[in-house]
Amino acid sequence: MNTPPSSASRAAVKAVLFDLDDTLWAIEPVLVRAEGLLYEWLRRHAPKVTARHSVASLRERRMALMQTDPLYRIDLWKLRHAALTEVLREHGEDPALADEAMALFSEARSTVALFDDVEPALQRLKARLTLGTVSNGFADLERIGLASHFGVSIAAHRFGRAKPDAAIFHAACDALGVAPAETVYVGDDLQLDVQGAQQAGLRAVWMNRFGRDLPAGIAPDAICRDLHELHAWLDAQAASQA
Repeated sequence: MNTPPSSASRAAVKAVLFDLDDTLWAIEPVLVRAEGLLYEWLRRHAPKVTARHSVASLRERRMALMQTDPLYRIDLWKLRHAALTEVLREHGEDPALADEAMALFSEARSTVALFDDVEPALQRLKARLTLGTVSNGFADLERIGLASHFGVSIAAHRFGRAKPDAAIFHAACDALGVAPAETVYVGDDLQLDVQGAQQAGLRAVWMNRFGRDLPAGIAPDAICRDLHELHAWLDAQAASQA
C-alpha cells in the first residue's frame, strides 16, 4: 500500500464506492469467455455472420460503431445490441436474433471469478461504512451475488451519464446520504476512476492489482493492491480523525 500524507482537517470517511471490472474481478477472462460463447451461438443460429466475421472483426465493427453516437460510449449494452442487429441485417440474418444473443452475452458477462479478498473484505467494510458501486459496465450484481453488500449500485447505461462525469459520482453519494468529501472511490482506471472521482470532490484509491506504473501528473489518495490494503488505509484514515 502506498499513500501520501493525510490531512487531519479532511472529513471523516463515511462511505466507500467501488468500480467493478478489474477492481472486484478480472474482466479480460470474462469478456473472452462471453464473446466466445456468443460467437459459437452465432455460428449455430446466424451462420452467414460467422462465415464472414471472426470475434476480432466483430469487435472492430463494434468499436467503429461506438464513434458514431455519444450514447454508445455510455450504454455498452446498447452498443453491443446495435452492432449485432446491424451485422445480422447486413448478412441476411434475422435482426431479432440480437435480443436472444444479448441475453446469452449478458449472462456470461455476469459470470465472474471474484478476487479472493473481495468477499471477506466487503463483509468487514460494511460493518462500519456504507458501501456502493458506480460502474460504466453492465454486470448484474444480483446474479454475481454481491448486491446485498451495497446500499446503491449505479450503472452508467441506466443513469445516462458515465464516469468520469461528476454527476454519476454525486448521484451515488446522494443516494447514500453522504457528501463527496466523506466518500472514497476505489477503482483501477486512473482517468475514469481516480481523476474522475477526485474532480467530483471524492477521495480516490487506485486499485493496482496488476503492478502497473503510476504515470506522472496523477496523484491518488492511496494506492492499494487489494481490499485488505484498502481496509488498512481506511483504518489509518479513521485513526487520524480520532
